[in-house]
Amino acid sequence: MEYSNLLVEEQDGIILLTINRERALNALNRQTMSELKDFFASDQARSAEVKGVIVRGAGEKAFVAGADIKEFLDMDAAGGAQMAQAGHDIFNAIEAFPKPVVAAINGFALGGGCELAMACHMRIATPSSRFGQPEVNLGLIPGYGGTQRLIQCIGKTKAIELLMTADMIDAEEAYRLGLLNYVVSADELIEKAMNLIKKVSKKGPVAIAKIVETVNAYFDHQVDGFQEEVNQFGVTCGTEDFQIGANAFINKEKPKFTGK
Repeated sequence: MEYSNLLVEEQDGIILLTINRERALNALNRQTMSELKDFFASDQARSAEVKGVIVRGAGEKAFVAGADIKEFLDMDAAGGAQMAQAGHDIFNAIEAFPKPVVAAINGFALGGGCELAMACHMRIATPSSRFGQPEVNLGLIPGYGGTQRLIQCIGKTKAIELLMTADMIDAEEAYRLGLLNYVVSADELIEKAMNLIKKVSKKGPVAIAKIVETVNAYFDHQVDGFQEEVNQFGVTCGTEDFQIGANAFINKEKPKFTGK
């Protein structure tokens, strides 16, 4: 599928997914959200040849500077809940994606942009990046998972302060709080993200997908995360990848996983 607001490039089995609305600071409008939903469900993204996905924003000013507020103005309570649910469904699909998804952040990651970054499995940012959930400035709350994922990333005490004050934090503070995995220069950003995905790609693909499932289970109140780990450990024990990995370890060889 051809997209209006996304650029999809592939380098060495890694997809570079660029939100391409630079003039609008890559704000998440309905069209962009629809395209994100389509991409992460697509055969291209889920191909066995794909090692992972890097999400980034076009230009140097913003990863994503928020949602497109103009689209909010005619919404009532029911319409707002419907939009929020659609956003949750899309970002949950990113969080549950069975291959590593890395946010490469350069510039503002605010509102929906911060929520998108937190839905990715890992986050790398440049020193000039800024993070925040400024929705209370509009009389709103975050609607795409921000109230929940910010707590998951940095804990309740600081999260509730940032959510209530709408304060922005810089990359170093975001790293200190646990929101970021790495802070690197702009020149190193994509290389660092690619190297991280390449490192993960050398592990068992089934095991990586099960790591995503079991880690996410910790935050699902309807699932016993410990029981999910028991179940998925059993699943991985029955895979071809486990036999390959175990035999390679015993024979002091590098495993060549098949994803089965």
